[in-house]
Amino acid sequence: MHRKFSFAIVNLMRKAIIRSMMHKLKGKGVDYADIRWVKKQHESLSVFNYDVENISSHIDEGYGIRVLCDGAWGFSCGSIFEEGLIEKNIALAIEIARVSSFINKEKVAFPAYPAVHATYSSAYQINPFEVALDTKLHYLFYTNELLLKEPKIKFAQSTLDFYHTTKFFVNSEGSQIEQSFIESGGYFEAVAGEGSNVQKRSYPISHHSQIRQAGYEYIRELDFPHHAGRVRDEALMLLDAPDCPDKETTIILDGYQMALQVHESCGHPAELDRVLGSEISYAGGSFLTLDKLSKFRYGSRQVNITADANLSGGVGSFAYDDEGVAAQRIGLVRQGLFDDYLSSRETATTLKRASNATMRAESWNCIPLIRMTNINLEPGKESLEEIVADTKDGLYLCTNKSWSIDDLRLNFQFGTEIAWQIKNGKLKQAYKNPVYYSNTPYFWGNCSAVANKDSWYVWGIPSCGKGEPSQSMHVGHATSPARFEKIKAGVRR
Repeated sequence: MHRKFSFAIVNLMRKAIIRSMMHKLKGKGVDYADIRWVKKQHESLSVFNYDVENISSHIDEGYGIRVLCDGAWGFSCGSIFEEGLIEKNIALAIEIARVSSFINKEKVAFPAYPAVHATYSSAYQINPFEVALDTKLHYLFYTNELLLKEPKIKFAQSTLDFYHTTKFFVNSEGSQIEQSFIESGGYFEAVAGEGSNVQKRSYPISHHSQIRQAGYEYIRELDFPHHAGRVRDEALMLLDAPDCPDKETTIILDGYQMALQVHESCGHPAELDRVLGSEISYAGGSFLTLDKLSKFRYGSRQVNITADANLSGGVGSFAYDDEGVAAQRIGLVRQGLFDDYLSSRETATTLKRASNATMRAESWNCIPLIRMTNINLEPGKESLEEIVADTKDGLYLCTNKSWSIDDLRLNFQFGTEIAWQIKNGKLKQAYKNPVYYSNTPYFWGNCSAVANKDSWYVWGIPSCGKGEPSQSMHVGHATSPARFEKIKAGVRR
């Protein structure tokens, strides 16, 4: 109790300092200013084979100052809450803005928004930071023990990640917003090897932890031990599986692969700052140029894609973005027609619209950027079983393995860990090394079915990169498996 009480006192002092900083900023004659105090806690545990690979826990805390002065932005930040250093950072932010105003070709248009006073906390049942370390490690060791029961499994890795982020936001319009988020997740993988033949299977996703706005109860829901045997056996099976045949065919993508597909070929190109050219030097632009808004046929009528910052459990969910704008649910693609962008207060003026609240920063020492929230492929009417049964010949591809997409988000290729042959509505033999290739409008235009709510799942990606310097953001995607016709797939010789 004493420690919690001490933290509460420190938090009250931090908030008082932030309010005082804003009072000083408003007296400097700036057009607009906001300050974000951010405190981030991350705990990560990883077990490799029978050894602890990593145990880390750290807290990162500081403040970022953003000012609009003479029609240009300035930004500075700090992690030491001392009056003299704070004064220097205030002066630096203003100086950067004023110098930038001399080289800006156009003055920043930044419409005023009403002041907001709000508090928000994400929902959870079990605080993961209060669960004993031994409990978490036992969960991972037991998972690896199950994976390594077969000698051809050469490597097994299991990981857990927990995040607690608190934000306090104030701006010169009078807003004061407190938000707190707890996220939990993990993944594991088994690597089978026989000579130079190496194959991998992962659960529930690959590359990194699957995360959810939830507590330790979500780790129990993931139930690593229950899935370990299947993952191990599929990795072994792939050693003897044939390469995926090279042909044009019908493909069905599982929910996680659909999440990556939505992420790369809809979420990123719908970011309005990319469209306007502000991301071109690092991550490329977008084929969804302004002339396409509400006119462009992005996909078939089966395709409905939303951006929903209110989605329960989504790691792209919040109450207010880092400009103090309330979270929203918007339609990006409606029955195949491209209908909206992800926008900020500044960029939305280009469209003569209001911001749809997508400005977020990775932490206190980063400027906010337009970021995906939860970009979702809305469910269809048929079950996954009905879609498979309705497919005469094709492939069912599962679990992302690799991806590549051009800088306009048009031409792409994705690899998955495994593919299952579909023959006369039944899943047959497994193939290894499956890859599919396409062009974004053609691909989505050939979507013939999206599975219903029964297989709609909220995926969480903790490593979406954007910006220069790069920022890594947590974004969400709720998707069901979906079917696409006449897609080139397989191992090319």
